[in-house]
Amino acid sequence: MSLSDRTRWTFVLLACLAVSLLCVVYPIYVIRPFRAQGARELTAALAVFRFRPVITAVSALLAVWAAIAYWRAQSRWWRRTLVTLGAMLVCVLAALARVNVFELMFHPVDHPAFAAAADVKLDKDDKLIVVKIGASARAYPILIMAYHHVVNDVVGGTAIAATY
Repeated sequence: MSLSDRTRWTFVLLACLAVSLLCVVYPIYVIRPFRAQGARELTAALAVFRFRPVITAVSALLAVWAAIAYWRAQSRWWRRTLVTLGAMLVCVLAALARVNVFELMFHPVDHPAFAAAADVKLDKDDKLIVVKIGASARAYPILIMAYHHVVNDVVGGTAIAATY
């Protein structure tokens, strides 16, 4: 195999690595709490999130194919090792693309703790989700809700799910 062939397979492997890394990291970067998101940016992140399992699987297959082709042509063990590690990293990214990190990040609160309104220190600009049923009322700070998204609670004897 000539130098240009080895360069081509190295380029294919690096391209697969870059595409897989982008598919895994970009949606996490865009769709995170307490960050303003533009409509185009969010649309792009959701499209990447939707198609990344297929894209990263194709990248993994291409990376393994490039590593095999490079391995056959290269006699230096350290270059073979680098290419093999690169292909393995693309395969790991393909596996990570199937994990919904947002489900891992956002856990519902099933047993919320409360304090009297006089004992709570909130800034004047803090936003709350307030639920009042009968004589009972609960307030859920948006800062907490942004991480959990769901609070399961009982207010005035009624089971509720407060969401944000």
